[in-house]
Amino acid sequence: MTLQDIRTAPLGQVLRPNVWDVVAIILVIGAMVLIVYGGEQTTEPLSELQASPVSLDPANLPLYALRTTMRMLLAIVCSTIFTFVYAAVAAKSRRAEIVLIPLLDILQSVPILGFLTFTVVFFMNLFPGRVLGAELACVFAIFTSQAWNMTFSMYQSIRNVPKDLEEASQSFHLSPWQRFWRLDVPFAMPGLIWNAMMSMSGGWFFVVASEAITVGNTTVTLPGIGSYVALAIENRNLAAIGFALLTMFLVIIAYDQLLFRPIVAWADKFRFEQTASGNVPESWMLDLFRRTRALRALSYPFSAINRAFSNLHVQLPAALRWQADRGAPSRVFDAIWFVVIGASTGYAAWRAYLYLSTNLSPSDVATAFVSGLVTLARVAVLIALATLLWVPIGVWIGLRPKLAERIQPLAQFLAAFPANLAFPVFVVFIVHFHLNANIWLSPLMILGTQWYILFNVIAGASAFPSDLREAASSFHLRGWRWWIKVVLPGIFPYYVTGAITASGGSWNASIVAEVASWGDTHLTAKGLGSYIASATEAGDYPRVVLGIAIMCVLVTLFNRLVWRPLYAFGERRLRLG
Repeated sequence: MTLQDIRTAPLGQVLRPNVWDVVAIILVIGAMVLIVYGGEQTTEPLSELQASPVSLDPANLPLYALRTTMRMLLAIVCSTIFTFVYAAVAAKSRRAEIVLIPLLDILQSVPILGFLTFTVVFFMNLFPGRVLGAELACVFAIFTSQAWNMTFSMYQSIRNVPKDLEEASQSFHLSPWQRFWRLDVPFAMPGLIWNAMMSMSGGWFFVVASEAITVGNTTVTLPGIGSYVALAIENRNLAAIGFALLTMFLVIIAYDQLLFRPIVAWADKFRFEQTASGNVPESWMLDLFRRTRALRALSYPFSAINRAFSNLHVQLPAALRWQADRGAPSRVFDAIWFVVIGASTGYAAWRAYLYLSTNLSPSDVATAFVSGLVTLARVAVLIALATLLWVPIGVWIGLRPKLAERIQPLAQFLAAFPANLAFPVFVVFIVHFHLNANIWLSPLMILGTQWYILFNVIAGASAFPSDLREAASSFHLRGWRWWIKVVLPGIFPYYVTGAITASGGSWNASIVAEVASWGDTHLTAKGLGSYIASATEAGDYPRVVLGIAIMCVLVTLFNRLVWRPLYAFGERRLRLG
């Protein structure tokens, strides 16, 4: 039943449920019951957590899975809202971009768990003595592992909207608000969805650490799969780890089938092409709700509200209009803006210098800088190897929607696999064969972040217009010419987004990857990650600050000198339309 049928049919006929309504209502009510049940646990007092600590009994895993999934879903909602605001401002405002994009480069590479040090007390004080404060601190930690790659994806998509679509939006006299919801968001949707899937999967690694909240001398352990895995690793209980991995796999399949698969199938209508695609993603869940009668009729008011919301003709003040930056810039305002940025940066650098100079010598700075160059070399080599491996595989999967549907849950599970579970295997392997830890610990840095490249390449290949593929076929482009002239230019912006987030994640992971242990065996690789880790363990905060500062400087310089020029090249030479 179409919307036109809903408008013209009698009310009784429209609201009369069919068999598909019954199935859909059962699913909806079941989801609501689970959400309410899980939400009730967050209102309990903190003392209840000590009364019922985390147990390795597999019977508790369904409840732990529900609690962890709710935290991750709340974090992904917050990440989506953050992405829409941050990416839109950075992509539309030249002046804001100067600050926001380097800041985003730093945020994705700075040790994420360090955020907990500054935020746990804030959230715990919001709800003193309640579990909800610790829950929000955990959600924030997961948010910091999800938001950055989604923001980069949407920023890249908005900056690469085809010129003919921009001209069409201007000819229809769309306001900035209407253009954002009618052009920018739909065009960014395919890549954003795949990055959201990657964010959900990547968040599992930080769940393991973020479900144990430390406040002073007190540690609050939240029930969840992450705390279950951490306890299993501490007790070396391989059976419990196996149960946890099986539960993770079932949870990933569940939200893939119930959430992401329907969204991927729904978002296929936003693909930029001029001919109909012969391979359309399918979802039994989406087909189920499309076949309902009463539920679709009840959703019509929400559709009308959504249309009214996106059609608002919002007029921003002249000084805040996004498009104003793209016209003739005000040199006076630019000068003031750069002075403010320079003064703020200089003041922050001066305060850091005063703090570090009283505790460290120039030799300490040199040691940390050399360690940073070692980690930089590792990141560059690992990103190059991951590119050679995953770009061809991602293109092969993305150009075959049926295959992508089958690979999707497996790829999400591999991306969600907690990298710290592989550390004991690497330690035993290195010790047994007497290998060089400086070389063989390096893959741990990319183990969990290489999937950013794969997911973004799959997104780019999935969004590749069918008419361009048909044109390449008609010109008989094959082999290397097909890769160089057709596919690689088409997926290039998506690849750059994946590579930036993978490199940032590798810097982040270096803190745990360059120091690995199993039992009494400890291995350390020279690098900035091990430098920060050893300083943190020793409570040497000046060296911790120095290590993080050097990491921020190296990441920013590398992104400015390598990734940003590639972004600009993609915008100039490889835009569709």
